[in-house]
Amino acid sequence: MNTTLKKILSWLLVIIWIIIIFIFSGMDSKSSNNKSEKTINKVVETTLDATNNLGITNKHPNNFKLNEFVLKLNRPFRKCMHAFVYFVLAILVLNALKVSNVKNYKLYLICFIICFLHSLLDEYHQTFINGRTGQIIDSIIDTSGSIVGIMIYYFINKYIKILKIRHKL
Repeated sequence: MNTTLKKILSWLLVIIWIIIIFIFSGMDSKSSNNKSEKTINKVVETTLDATNNLGITNKHPNNFKLNEFVLKLNRPFRKCMHAFVYFVLAILVLNALKVSNVKNYKLYLICFIICFLHSLLDEYHQTFINGRTGQIIDSIIDTSGSIVGIMIYYFINKYIKILKIRHKL
């Protein structure tokens, strides 16, 4: 694949991911909460079914207990998803920047700036959505997720370089 096509595809992935973030941020609070609660409920039910079938557990909570558990997990789950979404954004931006020949510390600095600014814009966007608010703590969580993505990308690249050097010896 030629480099121009790689650049276009890499940046296209970044744009698609930003659109996905925008769509999720554009959901009103009730829809957003329902979506995350349904996701948690499905994961918990699937996990219980699997562990019960394997004989690891023998749990059969009633709907009230299950719903209570889901409600307790909803807020932490949503915050983890904030971090995860920006973790992915950072990886995609780093890849696009690298394919675009951005090197050294500039690669990580530009990625950080893009992710941080996008987190602020995302929170601002939410102030226009029914029942949603822009919260600086969410921007901090988003940025933290992107920092983790940047760090993992950095260390993986360092490890790959070490392996290449050892392979040449």
